[in-house]
Amino acid sequence: MKQASTLRETIDSWRGFEKRLKDAAELASMDDESLRPDLEIEVISIEAEMQKRSFAAMLSAPYDAEDALLAIHAGAGGTDSQDWTAMLLRMFLRWAEGEGYTTEIWDMTGGEEAGIKSVTVAVNGKYAYGYLRSEKGVHRLVRHSPFDAAHRRHTSFALVEILPQIALDSPEVQIDPADLKIDVYRSSSAGGQNVQKNATAIRLTHLPTGIVVTCQNERSQTQNRENAMKVLRSRLLELKTAEKEEEIAVLRGEYTKAEWGSQIRSYVLHPYQMVKDHRTDYETGNTQAVLDGDLQAFMEAYLRTQA
Repeated sequence: MKQASTLRETIDSWRGFEKRLKDAAELASMDDESLRPDLEIEVISIEAEMQKRSFAAMLSAPYDAEDALLAIHAGAGGTDSQDWTAMLLRMFLRWAEGEGYTTEIWDMTGGEEAGIKSVTVAVNGKYAYGYLRSEKGVHRLVRHSPFDAAHRRHTSFALVEILPQIALDSPEVQIDPADLKIDVYRSSSAGGQNVQKNATAIRLTHLPTGIVVTCQNERSQTQNRENAMKVLRSRLLELKTAEKEEEIAVLRGEYTKAEWGSQIRSYVLHPYQMVKDHRTDYETGNTQAVLDGDLQAFMEAYLRTQA
């Protein structure tokens, strides 16, 4: 039923766009100069819509149309990398808001002095995974450190993981309850007295793979457990995909280290301003716009190379 509903929405959307094109062509055929200003505006709008639809049509890989899980982990760089993780979280949340996606933080571990050690966010909306999968990898920041008394230039790294959300009843991933170790504990994050007094946070350990998932966002232990299961299923699906592609290092959990030389994108704030994607060579000097969530050009440049 969900798949049928999605297909129906897609067909209705294209039929509506087709009618819009026919209406514009009909008005143009009247050869009425008084209609020219409105038609020029409509043509520009139609071209922009066509470009958007043309690009969306390339998002046809498995799970591209699904919701996504975004996980960010601080890498090499100490407090600076934890602050960089917080900056990346803000950047992705701003991007999601601008694109009309809804977001919910499921788990977050703060840094000792500042920033975030790791965070997991659910991003919900059509093609959320399709767009965000372009962001998977190590992100590098170069700047004058606000945590260095000498104000020297520092390089920080953070690892971004992108996973598709899959339904709990999906046959693609089967989890034997006997393979799970479940721990319940008190949330360590701010969340009101109820969160602090009651043990609602969940830690799931998948014994065969050693994957550990935590969730401490909801006051409900049941909701936290359900969200943790969603994350676990997504991680197991990633391992299954890696096995098919014979990516042995990923299959064993040896993920790319968040350090020098492995970055997919660099954000340089000093001595000059530039954000550059090392996979596509796309770059921009407007670093503030990118950090404020203007990621679409980077995403499209990458996805076009993969189409």
